[in-house]
Amino acid sequence: MMVSASPFREPILHVDMDAFFVEAERRRDPSLRDRAVVVGGSGRRGVVASASYEARRFGVHSAMPMTRARALCPALVVVPADHSHYGEVSEEVFAVFASFTPRVEKLSVDEAFLDVSGLRYHYRGVTEVGSALRDRVRRQAGLRASVGIAVNKTLAKLASEEAKPDGMLRVRVEESLDFLHALPVGRLWGVGKSTGARLRSLGIRTVGDLAALAVEHLRPVVGNATADHLGQLARGIDDRPVVTDPLGVSLSVENTFEDDLGSRSEIDLKLREQAERLAVRLQTAQVWATTVSLKVRFRDFTTITRSHTRKAPTRLAIDLFHQVKELADRAGLHGRKVRLLGISAGGLRHAPGHPQLALEGEKRWESLEEEVFRLRRRFGFDAVLPARLGPSPSPDSSH
Repeated sequence: MMVSASPFREPILHVDMDAFFVEAERRRDPSLRDRAVVVGGSGRRGVVASASYEARRFGVHSAMPMTRARALCPALVVVPADHSHYGEVSEEVFAVFASFTPRVEKLSVDEAFLDVSGLRYHYRGVTEVGSALRDRVRRQAGLRASVGIAVNKTLAKLASEEAKPDGMLRVRVEESLDFLHALPVGRLWGVGKSTGARLRSLGIRTVGDLAALAVEHLRPVVGNATADHLGQLARGIDDRPVVTDPLGVSLSVENTFEDDLGSRSEIDLKLREQAERLAVRLQTAQVWATTVSLKVRFRDFTTITRSHTRKAPTRLAIDLFHQVKELADRAGLHGRKVRLLGISAGGLRHAPGHPQLALEGEKRWESLEEEVFRLRRRFGFDAVLPARLGPSPSPDSSH
């Protein structure tokens, strides 16, 4: 007997991992459980990247200066961020998602949309799918996930926010507008502080208030494009499909420094470390990069970015370092104090394509990096530290 399609009228799931960085740390250090924990920088300029729910009870939240977080919660446990580890844990989580459906849209390391309409003949309904997914994430990755289920992306994301922590909420089609219109207008995508203030000046407090206002009256206040966008969302209209992008847009590593970097040797040393960490992430994801980018933020908060697209894809630390070092040369740092450095790899692909024939020395260097990668996966990143950078980058015919 065929299962009715009606239990799948709301086929979009929004899955959001709960306090992901903190829970990833608790998974490898159970002594952190049931304590007020944050992940982030502990120095003068440190900020909270992720806060446990125990810490949130004291008013601690992400993006808060660490000094403020410690003042609110003197017993706070601060764990340094380990983004390579979080990337590996994220891959475990997304492997679970992929075991349900190939239609997965990755929003970040801990958040995704899933279109489960193809499972209508395998499960009795979307609620059963959501429960099974949460259970499998808990069993296989040891983490908690909140799930929102709805007819479109906007409603599914709002539902998962309501379900947190460690919950699930299905918004049925016939309940969609009642659910949506009761929410504060600031919950809609695209309503930040500035837009929210403008809407409040019109007496708009809830999404229902916004839906009741003619778009023509909204346009002079927020602009035509924003007015049309918000008008659609307030009426529950969101036709965006789940867009599958298995490689994601890019992988990146960046650091904000407690003390500004003042010399080029300090900058190069940090770029070398970042290249090593980014190479680990590329190896872990089993992808190659064609575009390498550099981000620099100076003491005065001026930010510049530079990028280069290679003809020969790579995932080697030696290539990444030499590329970002060249980008830094072109950027003309000229002794300016550097507050933040970041590098990223884009144009990701699952195969290296048709690289040039490598010389014997280059093959040995690639084999060496692969062995280093295996050791780091087993014993941690700091188990192997480079003594020097190596002779030269592998060939890139784009130079």
